[in-house]
Amino acid sequence: VQLEESGGGLVQAGGSLRLSCAASGRLFTMTRMGWYRQAPGKQRELVAAITRGGITNYADSVKGRFTISRDNGKNTVYLQMNSLKPEDTAVYYCNAFLLATSSDYWGQGTQVTVSS
Repeated sequence: VQLEESGGGLVQAGGSLRLSCAASGRLFTMTRMGWYRQAPGKQRELVAAITRGGITNYADSVKGRFTISRDNGKNTVYLQMNSLKPEDTAVYYCNAFLLATSSDYWGQGTQVTVSS
């Protein structure tokens, strides 16, 4: 499985961006899809995830502002980010996890910069 993120960029605080993650394989086979982020000098952290059954979970810092969704027909996962804050600035990575084989896949990352 290969993952390719897009949609990052520079936005002012309070603005919105939508990240997309296109998968080369069949997305519906993945146990869980997620978005992680890593800011300079910080550890990579989970932002949002969605299971094959559609169950979602979010980091407390983004609840109510970010929404993760998946379109299995298009093999794409999205992260809608609203009310962006400067502290959301980071490289955002798409992740796919397959429980059956304990396989973890990562995209190359896309930069999101929120100016104050």
